[in-house]
Amino acid sequence: MVLDKIDKQILNTLQENGKTTNSKLSKIVGISAPATLERVKRLELAGVISYFTAVLNPEKIGFSIMGMVNIGLSLSSLSSVAAIKEKFFNLDEVIECYQIAGANDFILKVIARDIKAYGEFMNKKLTQIEGIQVIKSSFVIDNVKEKRIFTLDLDEEYGV
Repeated sequence: MVLDKIDKQILNTLQENGKTTNSKLSKIVGISAPATLERVKRLELAGVISYFTAVLNPEKIGFSIMGMVNIGLSLSSLSSVAAIKEKFFNLDEVIECYQIAGANDFILKVIARDIKAYGEFMNKKLTQIEGIQVIKSSFVIDNVKEKRIFTLDLDEEYGV
């Protein structure tokens, strides 16, 4: 699937505001509402649009602590990486998890209501996962930039 100019306009618009109505979207891209809806559905089916969601402000809902946790696995646990990934996936406090190459094996983005809750997460959940050798936490002081928008150049060709 090759994304044309209209597809890219749809994607750029929906990234800016996922609540944009189909009617408004069709006016922005210059095609009929049914054709616009069909394109959005096609982009979803192709996996270009993963999902639609509301992005919440953690502090507004009581999560005042955000930590970035670097995880190093023991060499003997490398055979059970899939099981460790599943355990990270099932931890509610982990909102993002990346397997990485370099000095560590994973980086987790963790939220907690307060430092006590973060400590409980560390002591009762994270340290109980077999195979973890190193845990290094850093706390977020300020969110300088959090970009969730991938600006698509209307003149550049993208294939999916």
